[in-house]
Amino acid sequence: MLDPVLLRQRPAEVAERLAATRGYSLDASALESLEAERKQIQSRTQELQNLRNTRSKAIGQAKAKGEDVAPLMAEVAGIADELKASEARLDAIRDEIESIALGIPNLPAESVPLGSDESGNVEQARWGTPRAFDFKPLDHVELGARNGWLDGDTAAKLSGARFTVLRGPLARLHRALAQFMLDLHTGEHRYMEVNVPLLVNADSMRGTGQLPKFEDDLFATAVGESKRYLIPTSEVPLTNIVRDEIVEDAQMPLRMTAHSMCFRAEAGSHGRDTRGMIRQHQFEKVELVTIARPAESDAEHERMTRCAEVVLERLGLPYRRMLLCSGDMGFSASKTFDLEVWLPSQATYREISSCSTCDAFQARRMQARWRNPATGKPEPVHTLNGSGVAVGRAMIAVMENYQQSDGSIVVPDVLRPYMGGIDVLR
Repeated sequence: MLDPVLLRQRPAEVAERLAATRGYSLDASALESLEAERKQIQSRTQELQNLRNTRSKAIGQAKAKGEDVAPLMAEVAGIADELKASEARLDAIRDEIESIALGIPNLPAESVPLGSDESGNVEQARWGTPRAFDFKPLDHVELGARNGWLDGDTAAKLSGARFTVLRGPLARLHRALAQFMLDLHTGEHRYMEVNVPLLVNADSMRGTGQLPKFEDDLFATAVGESKRYLIPTSEVPLTNIVRDEIVEDAQMPLRMTAHSMCFRAEAGSHGRDTRGMIRQHQFEKVELVTIARPAESDAEHERMTRCAEVVLERLGLPYRRMLLCSGDMGFSASKTFDLEVWLPSQATYREISSCSTCDAFQARRMQARWRNPATGKPEPVHTLNGSGVAVGRAMIAVMENYQQSDGSIVVPDVLRPYMGGIDVLR
């Protein structure tokens, strides 16, 4: 969430910035009214607490003197009733303010371009040259279906739309991609591999910003009174590892990676990318998460994005880096780079990685802090997350960019050690 001090002291300024950058409408007057009432009720609550303590002490003194304490006891009882009501109202106001704060998106960094949608994104760089085919390239569905390797019909029978069954060498290629990414990030890029739960509680979803705003896009399970959520990305459990913790300076930056299943309801996709594996309810991703010192988060953002770029370069896949505009960023992000890979069948670039810095936005929600050696005091950490990269989309890009005229697929050199001697998928 945003800095509570900023919301308390300058709500109108925050509302203006959110409207201009995010298209988000914040009722600053309502927030100011609640804050004024909170101050008044909190002041009265403290007065009543002091008065109760004073009168209670007086009762003890009167008893010691053998005096009639009935009037004092009646007064204390009245104070207690008012105090109880005052505390209840104070809690209600705080809950209302927190509810508003939890629904407010992060403020974009100053370097983020203004824009309302993806048309406002800015291309930063390109790598590689899209291959010139001397035949009409097939899409990944046609390439996979010819051999029964990619089977949406069986998946629909098992689970419904937006699921896929992979078989044979294509299933192995999918696994090889994940193994290659993990080896690269844990070795050369020095991220610590972590195996995380796929089911998390509401506190974890709230900590990284999925709740309460995006509950419709989550899959949930319930056993008895216990409700848990299937993770939309391993960013959620990885980042929440430091929830309610104070990280020592010597541990930072704390860089973690995980290969996991991801689950998304795709509630807002409105029928987009229903063909094949572009947009699935279940997919796999190798995630990168960094817990950083605030002064180093910009450099870590660049480093993380570069780690994702190296994956695509080692695979020989042309891509471009996009700086997202203010209206196209995720809820928790203050700045985001998207990497888009070239898909020959569509003759366009499609997102394969999104790398974001969230500054202290998630940390405040999670109460995640580090001990600043300069002050000796706990302060909010900065959190960063990125795809390093989406495994299914990487497989799609390899299939389409490495296809041959007979429908076979050449295995990129970097993946061959993981393929058990398979150099070409026939």
